[in-house]
Amino acid sequence: MKLTGAEIVVETLIEQGTDVVFGYPGGQVIHLYDALYTRSDRIKHVLTAHEQGASHAADGYARTSGKVGVVIATSGPGATNLVTGIATAHLDSIPLVAITGNVPNSLIGRDSFQEVDITGITLPITKHNFFVKSVDQLADTIREAFAIAKSGRPGPVLVDVPKDVQVAAYEYAVGQIAEKTLPRKAKDEKLQKAAAMIAASEKPYIYFGGGVVTAGASEEIMALADAIDCPIGCTMMGLSGVPDNNPRFLGMEGMHGHYASSVGQDEADLIITVGARFSDRGTGNVAKYARRAKIVHLDADGAELNKNVTAALSIECDIKDALSRLLAMVEKKQRPEWMARIAELKAEEEKQLKEIAPENKLTPYALIREVSKYTNPDTPIVTDVGQHQMWVAQYYPFANPRTFVSSGGLGTMGFGLGAAIGSAMATGKKTVLFTGDGSFGMNLNELATAVSNQVPVVIVVLNNGVLGMVRQWQTLFFNKHYSNTILQRKTDFVKLAEAFGLPAFRIGSIPGITCPSECGACLNMENCIGTVDEMKEVIRKAFEVDGPVLVDCTINCDEFVLPMLPPGGCIEDIIVKVEGE
Repeated sequence: MKLTGAEIVVETLIEQGTDVVFGYPGGQVIHLYDALYTRSDRIKHVLTAHEQGASHAADGYARTSGKVGVVIATSGPGATNLVTGIATAHLDSIPLVAITGNVPNSLIGRDSFQEVDITGITLPITKHNFFVKSVDQLADTIREAFAIAKSGRPGPVLVDVPKDVQVAAYEYAVGQIAEKTLPRKAKDEKLQKAAAMIAASEKPYIYFGGGVVTAGASEEIMALADAIDCPIGCTMMGLSGVPDNNPRFLGMEGMHGHYASSVGQDEADLIITVGARFSDRGTGNVAKYARRAKIVHLDADGAELNKNVTAALSIECDIKDALSRLLAMVEKKQRPEWMARIAELKAEEEKQLKEIAPENKLTPYALIREVSKYTNPDTPIVTDVGQHQMWVAQYYPFANPRTFVSSGGLGTMGFGLGAAIGSAMATGKKTVLFTGDGSFGMNLNELATAVSNQVPVVIVVLNNGVLGMVRQWQTLFFNKHYSNTILQRKTDFVKLAEAFGLPAFRIGSIPGITCPSECGACLNMENCIGTVDEMKEVIRKAFEVDGPVLVDCTINCDEFVLPMLPPGGCIEDIIVKVEGE
């Protein structure tokens, strides 16, 4: 059948299994939006408040569903507003297809109204991108974009479609869903060498990242740990890959990782690394990282092997396949002394936690744990970026894969609300967003999207009146020079939420706004902190709301994320307590 280019775009999206797209209309995609209108019974479009919010929503949709997320924007500023979202997906290996409109081919390169070279702009932050010059290339280009986005190590792909290509007509025939290309199979001899290294090890440690979640290899990781009797740690992107209640799981390691996880990794003599890229936040000072250990590195992306850390054995492979085959090769062995040492580290960690988070005080730990009582194992948990992100990474008891949604590589403040909307729409489940007042202030306009679509998102704002993570660094490393990190804003998030049309609750009071004390904003916040009982009652009420709801919880600006490895530091520099704070 003969269709316009705009109609071909929408029909090909439907053909590829897309049920929801996020975006914002404009002059150079008006034909595409007309095609969406006439096919609204087969594909849903979610109008966001801003293109960046749409890109984050498509990202969140992809992370929780495992499918390719799709975002649409017009040319010029519409396209450039996607850049942060595309870069976020790129650094976290998220399958995303961004479709942008552009001026007609005849006007390309003439500085036409809202013309921008979006393929040139996004070249460094996409897995691939396309400029479609002719309508006869359109359907196959979109199919290829889907295949590239989800194959191997996933990532974002951009397809730029000039307006004349959208208007032109061409014969369209329904195609097949694009198959993803799996990574190469590991060679037997390499896996046998890995098995031999494991057999020779006295203190093995499994360290995995987001590649395990992508590959669906959680069961294989746990089975390998049981077979060789060793602990498991992960990167931030690996969270949810192994249940928090697994007795071998030590949690996240690295700059703000668990004490037992980071120290255990440092004491290991063999680190079996799976689907992780040894980022600076995970390694600290690379020269002093894993000095006692040999490293076996399995990854789907060969470019990551020996890039940041040199491994004794590197294996580019299909992770799930390689682990299942390795399991058949390893020698089952008990290592009681090593696991006893891990138990000591876990006990020390518990002692530290009791000191920084007493049970009778409203702390970030208490708030996160209380929220977790109202969630299910498959509830998507989304964060923005900052201290709250690290507290969630440390304390939330993740149970199922693909339930942790956060910007890891780029560290995008303002990611959370859009991603929470996309996550809720992908799963159909009540979703929780943990955010901070700094991050939330960046893209809170997406409250309009949440309300308009009655998305069931519980938004928990950890409000300390400061840019907490930067302030923590200023406290520890810059002699308390609080340069532009004390916000002292007069924003009342409860009233703001109500103005957007969603119910909201407050725990505690806001320094300088609703607090009756005269102590001064951010100088002494103890009088503004709510009680544990108040917090429990508010959380209960919030989870009784069917649609979107906001909880504004005041926390002390001197609550720190601990433990902490100083930037460029090593395990000997770990900070577990801040004196006088």
